[in-house]
Amino acid sequence: MMMMVNENEMARFVRKAIDGYFKDLDGEKARGVYDMVINCVEKPLLETVLHRLQGNQSHAAQVLGINRNTLRKKMKAHGIKG
Repeated sequence: MMMMVNENEMARFVRKAIDGYFKDLDGEKARGVYDMVINCVEKPLLETVLHRLQGNQSHAAQVLGINRNTLRKKMKAHGIKG
């Protein structure tokens, strides 16, 4: 059974990953961090919600709090099959 992750725990995961990213830069300049993080998080988020809802896009969009057309656009951008 998967443990429910609360907001504080999720925020800690994100902070730890971002801190690791900056440490790994080794003096290089950071660029496009926002888009990088959103792209890393968005695809698994969409895939997990769609999987949990047996691919029901209308229900997934409702659970995610976005429009179904927006969901479909994001699925296409991430190469997620409908």
